[in-house]
Amino acid sequence: MNNFRNKYRNRYYLANVTSFGTIQLHQRNPLIIALWSVAFPGFGHLLVHKFITGFALFFWEFYINQLTQLNTAMMHSFNGNFAQAKAVLNEKYIYLYIPVYLFAIWDSYRTTVDGNKLHLLAKRENAGYPSFTVSPFEMNYLDKKKPWLALVWSMTIPSLGQLYIHRILGAALTLLMTMFIVIHSNMIEGFHYFLLGNFPKSREIMGAQWFLYFPSIYFFGLYDSYSNAVELTKLFDCEQADFLKREYQSPNFVLQKGEKI
Repeated sequence: MNNFRNKYRNRYYLANVTSFGTIQLHQRNPLIIALWSVAFPGFGHLLVHKFITGFALFFWEFYINQLTQLNTAMMHSFNGNFAQAKAVLNEKYIYLYIPVYLFAIWDSYRTTVDGNKLHLLAKRENAGYPSFTVSPFEMNYLDKKKPWLALVWSMTIPSLGQLYIHRILGAALTLLMTMFIVIHSNMIEGFHYFLLGNFPKSREIMGAQWFLYFPSIYFFGLYDSYSNAVELTKLFDCEQADFLKREYQSPNFVLQKGEKI
């Protein structure tokens, strides 16, 4: 149930407030979205609110990476141990990785370009959209968000900033994968020995294959929560301005160009 009933058939809408998050159209830089797909397939699609495609690409990348031991091979390559990298890499599955990886980059770029065009059309049409929704599962509404607050919470534990701005699906994925990575990489134990100055023990106990997922997950949570907090605040201001003009501004009010108020 939401607070919007449309008696017209509008073609485009700027946003839709649902129980699991706010889906909105806004201008995005296609190169930035494509670069997030380079960092981890699926992230670019999640940023443009294509959640099913994003989840499919994310779990495909995770599954194939584990089969091929790609992260471990990359670690050996960075250290100059090319023979070890070649030995650990599972060549049986590596050629399945490349086409889908390139597709994720290309499709996220293409989708962002199309989304930018749709945003311009929706902004011109300026159709109404819900600002409040409630269901048996969750309640969501447009509100001003503080981007710095979303960033700080994401810096503590990935997903908290996304929960603050009510991106439930993105937060669930981020939190789930963070738990898997922390547990299987022994990251907490490795960090404990690192703080004690026992660097050989820290390096020995840390699982590189799992740990190398963490930077992508962590920084994606920071960017996703901050950028969406900024856009949600803009959306709230836009909806509030439209409401005030529609309900409280005199229809005879005309502001001439250059006129001072």
